[in-house]
Amino acid sequence: MTKRYQHYAPLLLRLIIGYGFMAHGWVKLSRGPAGLEKLLTLTHVPFPHISAWLVPFVELIGGLAIFTGTLVTIVSIPLILTMVVAIVTISYKFGFSSVNTIGLTAQGPKFGPPGYEINLLYIAGLISLILSGAGAGSVDLWLSNRKKAAKQIT
Repeated sequence: MTKRYQHYAPLLLRLIIGYGFMAHGWVKLSRGPAGLEKLLTLTHVPFPHISAWLVPFVELIGGLAIFTGTLVTIVSIPLILTMVVAIVTISYKFGFSSVNTIGLTAQGPKFGPPGYEINLLYIAGLISLILSGAGAGSVDLWLSNRKKAAKQIT
């Protein structure tokens, strides 16, 4: 019985990872690349002007591809690279935890910069999708089924 539902696990992973990347890419684009370029320059990312345009589009288009399950293995590679660069250049110095509570105010907790925990979760999720396949409801599965059907006809 468990095996019958296993192909739905990648679907859930795909939806949240894809949505997450699309949301982050959209925020970067909607705020304009100039602010991101400034951050990338301060953190010594190579080619900050190009990266400020490239990263949001990789996240937005890559996130959409993950969300729909289209070319998941190929699309995961640049997304993983963006996460690795984010860890090395920004998040690593803040430690592992994505929630760094640095104080408490009358309005609630005050948080410091996030660590690299979320980046690692995205990387692990993408690697899981590479290993398991895109799963139920994916374009990749649909294309694979079409290819199998075509081979059976010939």
